[in-house]
Amino acid sequence: MKISIVIPNYNGLALLKKNVPLLLAVLKNDGVITEIIIVDDASEDDSVSWLTTFVSEHKDKQIEFNIIQNEVNKGFSYTVNKGASVAIGEFIVFLNTDVYPKKGFIEYSIKHFINPHVCAVGFMDESMEDGKIVLRGSGIGMWQKGFYLHKKGEVTTNYTDWVSGGSSIFRKDIFKKLGGFDTVYGPFYWEDIDLSYRAKKNGYQIVFEPKSVVVHEHEKGAILSKYSKEDVMRISYRNQFIFVWNNASPVQLLVHIIWLPYHLMLSVKGDRKLLGGFFQALVRFFHFKLLHQ
Repeated sequence: MKISIVIPNYNGLALLKKNVPLLLAVLKNDGVITEIIIVDDASEDDSVSWLTTFVSEHKDKQIEFNIIQNEVNKGFSYTVNKGASVAIGEFIVFLNTDVYPKKGFIEYSIKHFINPHVCAVGFMDESMEDGKIVLRGSGIGMWQKGFYLHKKGEVTTNYTDWVSGGSSIFRKDIFKKLGGFDTVYGPFYWEDIDLSYRAKKNGYQIVFEPKSVVVHEHEKGAILSKYSKEDVMRISYRNQFIFVWNNASPVQLLVHIIWLPYHLMLSVKGDRKLLGGFFQALVRFFHFKLLHQ
């Protein structure tokens, strides 16, 4: 059995220098035969130069490297899908540059794939937030007032409604059958919830494995180095709308339309980023629909 690990990178030189050697050490210690595919999303730092040197100095029969470059910045979904498209493993691990795994993270997660209906397994995130460790990885989703809302789930069970695109393992054939991460959500957010939701709608199972642990240094990631907090929130709102329009049943869509004026009026009086996200969603959603007709 061979595992492929896909890592998207954008201006993550410092994170690569820290986390790639840690990943390598864990894989070798656990005896995992794998390939590591790093897809650089048109970085402006010396990421590719450093990776090229690192790979030349760390050739190993157990672990193969494949470095791919985007000519222009494309965002998370496109970049990860590009890596997955060349993966030769039966299973694909997705790790962000601000994530590094702990011992046994593949061993504990891979056992769930004995069940042929399991599409993906999410890892336990030891999330570094404001100097504290918050355990994440399990998520609960529910439809309320016309929106699909999500919250933190219980991390002591195997239940989750989605897995993170930055710390999870997928069965490759199902990932490709579902079309991978939808690029309409680019540059980031909601693409992993969308893929997990579509997987469950198609009869597949999503699992959370508390013993498969990764350390996630959120505050050091690439998003906030390129986007303001206001832009991030606006994109998140935009993609929340797109998720509903992509996935709602006829009844859920009707409920969404009924509640929509209420949400937009609250936005005018309060958080205008939701209103901005709504108009951005309209443009992007219908633009993508026209492109794929």
